[in-house]
Amino acid sequence: MNAPAPTTALSVNVNKVALLRNTRHLGIPSVTRAATLCLQAGAQGITVHPRPDARHIRGSDVHELHALLQQDWPQVEFNIEGNPFHNLMDFVRAVRPHQATFVPDGEGQFTSDHGWSLPADGPRLRPLIDECHALGVRVSLFMDADADAMTHARAIGADRVELYTEPYAAAFGTPQQAAQLARFASAAQAALDAGLGVNAGHDLNRDNLPAFVAQVPGLAEVSIGHALVADALELGYGATIHAYLAAIAQGQVARTQGRP
Repeated sequence: MNAPAPTTALSVNVNKVALLRNTRHLGIPSVTRAATLCLQAGAQGITVHPRPDARHIRGSDVHELHALLQQDWPQVEFNIEGNPFHNLMDFVRAVRPHQATFVPDGEGQFTSDHGWSLPADGPRLRPLIDECHALGVRVSLFMDADADAMTHARAIGADRVELYTEPYAAAFGTPQQAAQLARFASAAQAALDAGLGVNAGHDLNRDNLPAFVAQVPGLAEVSIGHALVADALELGYGATIHAYLAAIAQGQVARTQGRP
């Protein structure tokens, strides 16, 4: 019998909680309270993506979440995403999160929509990856599902890649779903073969998550924000986290049983 697949951690991106809060000056909903409720329900990580325009997560949120996790949840992973050539490295130097996810966003970009181009971006990224390592911070590179790029990610020192999953999410439930899953599975296996850990995120939700977990090997972590927070508006944080953990478990069971 095959050994069970490693547990895939759920990291909750709380950006959209901050976006709602920022529409008024009342401090609600609270980003730290949202994080606390998600962690109490079983989430294994918290993710933030503070952009230069501070349209959702602000610098103060990063420091308050860091303090919360250090005091009450020291075992929980804190993942800070962003462009290392904009404001990300300031936060990495200040709080030394467990993981920094380098994302090639433009300053005014609506949302993340592509990964790094390797090997072309490698010489610029390598010194910043080295700096993160000197600070004791793991580095994940936001990448398209391109199997050929994974050896280049490892060559410049990355510890993990985060596969950009919007193409899979867009294909879910269509005739293109199987081809997209095969593409992501191939990229993940190439990353594993290169010695990288595999994360994934962008437009994953309760519906499309089980099939992704079932088909993509070695998935260490999924980072989910928009859909999860939208679900929490209807279900509450606790029930939502339980539903996402159940979706991950469903995918893992299917994987161990050889089912799609």
